[in-house]
Amino acid sequence: MRKNNLRTIWDSGGAAINGWLAIPNSFSAEVMAHAGWDSLTIDLQHGVQDYATSIAMLQAISTTSTVPLARVPWNEPGIIMKMLDAGCYGIICPMINTAQDAHDFVSACRYIPRGRRSFGPIRATLYAGADYPQHANDEIVTFVMIETQEALDNLDEILAVEGVDAIYIGPADLSLALGCTPKFDQDEKPVVEAIEMVVRKATEKGIVAGIQNGTPAYALKMIDLGFKFVTVASDARMMTARSSEIIGSMRGAASLAPQSKTY
Repeated sequence: MRKNNLRTIWDSGGAAINGWLAIPNSFSAEVMAHAGWDSLTIDLQHGVQDYATSIAMLQAISTTSTVPLARVPWNEPGIIMKMLDAGCYGIICPMINTAQDAHDFVSACRYIPRGRRSFGPIRATLYAGADYPQHANDEIVTFVMIETQEALDNLDEILAVEGVDAIYIGPADLSLALGCTPKFDQDEKPVVEAIEMVVRKATEKGIVAGIQNGTPAYALKMIDLGFKFVTVASDARMMTARSSEIIGSMRGAASLAPQSKTY
């Protein structure tokens, strides 16, 4: 089976840089994959793709060594298993609030005897190799999202669930839950304290901590804090930011060249 490079990075003590895909297009996914991200996450929760567009995006990512991941819309075993069968090497699951939530999620990601995942890796064997079924339980990464007050209250129990490989902080929802402004790169004290507590407890348990970030500078701060998986912006946000920068520079110019009358 093709190795999961995320595990290789973590085993060596490094931090993985994750890209985020909200645009349902195989070419944009291919461009992002060739840019050199350690992993790319197809966002089926808040992104605008569906299963069909995700397949084409996974095929595009497969042209590189970038690790394909997906964030599923909910803790529902059908879509979790379907995305794994499609070739995802890790699943990020939102709104994990209790140990039972975490157990149910992990179980959907693992074959018997370690879980209840149904057998049918229709594309996974094409991507990973014919021996995928024998090794998938050890290579697939499970990320549980910590983004509510209930999850914070139950964090110790969630981290104790066998098979949880990583936690992933959703800072916007976590901020809302703590009565703060929903945003990345948080500086509000309640959220900062919660983030510090989560990464500390995860590290103590030997579980990888991940977080969504808006800027490289903040992501680097999070790595210094102990996070081993950092997402920076998304394809849609990067397109918007760069376009705004270009347009702002052009609009702000003292004068613009006359417009061409030809195409």
